[in-house]
Amino acid sequence: MGTTVKTNDFMKIMKERRSIRNYDPTVKISKEEMTAILEEATTAPSSVNAQPWRFLVIESDEGKEELAKLAKFNQSQVTTSSAVIAVFADMQNGEYIEEIYSKAVELGYMPQEVKERQVQALTAHFAKLPAQDNRETILIDAGLVSMQLMLTARAHGYDTNPIGGYEKENMAEVFGIEKERYVPVMLLSIGKSVDEGYASYRFPIDKITQWK
Repeated sequence: MGTTVKTNDFMKIMKERRSIRNYDPTVKISKEEMTAILEEATTAPSSVNAQPWRFLVIESDEGKEELAKLAKFNQSQVTTSSAVIAVFADMQNGEYIEEIYSKAVELGYMPQEVKERQVQALTAHFAKLPAQDNRETILIDAGLVSMQLMLTARAHGYDTNPIGGYEKENMAEVFGIEKERYVPVMLLSIGKSVDEGYASYRFPIDKITQWK
C-alpha cells in the first residue's frame, strides 16, 4: 500500500505537534490513507505483542452527530475534523496469542519451537491473570499506540487532538461496541488544521528527574 508521508524528520514531527481544536472541514482522509496511518501506528510495542488496541474510525456525518452528543466540551474537534478515531483496549486480547505467534513463525520471525513454548506459557498466564491487572496493562499499550498514531498522522501532514472528555460509559451503547470487552481509552480527532495551535510549556528535566 502506498503512503503519502510528508516528512520523515522525527524531531520536526515531535516538536511541532500541537493539539488542534479546529480543522478544515473540507479535507477528507481517504480510507486507503487512514489505513496506512493506522498500520504504521500499530508498529508500537505492546505487552507480549498481544496488540490489544482496537479502533473505531468515526467519519460519517451521522457518526459525528452521535459522537458530538457524547463529547459536549469538544464539539469543534468532532465536527470539523476529517475523522475521530476512538481507541479501545480489548480485555480479551489473550485470545489472539495463537494467531499472532503462528503468523510470526510463518513470516520467519520466530522458530516453531519458541512459538509453542511461548504460547503455552502465555495461555496459562492469561488464564489466571486478574482482570484489573489485565486492564492496567492494555490501557498502557493503548496509550502507546495512541501517541504513535498522533506522530504518524503528523508525518502524513495531518494534525490531531487527544480527547479524554467524553461520555465513555455511553460509547458502547451508541456505537454498538461490546461494553464488557472493549474499554474506551481516548478519542483522537484528525484532520488538516486551520491554525498552528499553541506551543506549551514543559518542565525542565532537572525538575522531574532523579539520578541515583
